[in-house]
Amino acid sequence: MEYKVVPFVASIDANKGNSNHVAEQLESLIKNYTAQGWKYVRLESVSTFVQPESGCFGLGGKPGFTTNRQMVVFEK
Repeated sequence: MEYKVVPFVASIDANKGNSNHVAEQLESLIKNYTAQGWKYVRLESVSTFVQPESGCFGLGGKPGFTTNRQMVVFEK
């Protein structure tokens, strides 16, 4: 079995967008890959730690943080 993992980042207008717009974007992504012969498996949330930046001589440093990314999993 072959797998493909694709990042999914929804983009909506803060004033006009709603969860339906997010659903439409995800549906479009799934349809696109289905047309290429892939079968949708699931949407996964992946936690990632972003390393801190020390800055120059300790100035302008940024602390590390954890972020979540959504990944769409397909199989063939």
